[in-house]
Amino acid sequence: MASASPSQVPILNIAAYKFSELTGLPELRERLKTECRASELKGSILLSPEGINLFIAGETSSVEKLLVTLRSIPGLEALQEKRSESEEQPFNRMLVKIKQEIIAFGVEGINPARHTSPRLPAKELKRWLDEGRPVTLLDTRNTYEVKLGTFAGAVTLPIRHFRKFPEAVAQLPESMKDAPVVSFCTGGIRCEKAAPFLEMAGFREVYQLEGGILKYFEECGGAHWNGECFVFDKRVGVDPALQETGSQLCFACTEPLTEQEVKDPRYVYEVSCPYCFDKKS
Repeated sequence: MASASPSQVPILNIAAYKFSELTGLPELRERLKTECRASELKGSILLSPEGINLFIAGETSSVEKLLVTLRSIPGLEALQEKRSESEEQPFNRMLVKIKQEIIAFGVEGINPARHTSPRLPAKELKRWLDEGRPVTLLDTRNTYEVKLGTFAGAVTLPIRHFRKFPEAVAQLPESMKDAPVVSFCTGGIRCEKAAPFLEMAGFREVYQLEGGILKYFEECGGAHWNGECFVFDKRVGVDPALQETGSQLCFACTEPLTEQEVKDPRYVYEVSCPYCFDKKS
């Protein structure tokens, strides 16, 4: 991807979440929606009684102003964001929604605001992997995300939605429960629920990668990683330098496509790709 010209102001992208018991959600929704639209920010903010989850992009000054607002909300003072830049706005609109959960899981007894598994900093995980320490890396993401890249040797799961995670865990070999397990996902939010669930399921030593893959890329680059990382915006994928790749989404079936798959003759823009071509035929 070509670098931005000196006259082109890059777009700042942030991803952040915080599990904290929030109240007054309708009023908070209107307040945040008004500020974001006035600042021409785009992306999404999910609010729920269990916390906040957001993906926002815009001019740096506007994003920084929003972060000040968010950290002024009781319970969100320690909100931490992951940052990257892009040449273009990766979102089409600005949405602020109220949900029951900021990440849908549906398992009773999991409350990240009160209990999470030990967080493993990115640099510490890299040190473990450099040393060859025996540890199982468990990818908690969906199959279409894993397709673009994951840690070397990671255990992946045959799921298309995070709600299926418990069923997939039940199919893992019992021997995995005796070894140290590090769960990871894009930005860390899924592991806030996945890792405690692993503890409930009998895994004896569970860690969650702090800040997820994006924080690992930010601090460690591509060490021990194969491929790129799927992101939920128009960029589709970012490489370990947090730069947009050439991956695309199939308009017809929404399957992520690598640069090589886009060159496949079965790929026709907004019509088909190698994964849905036969079905359409």
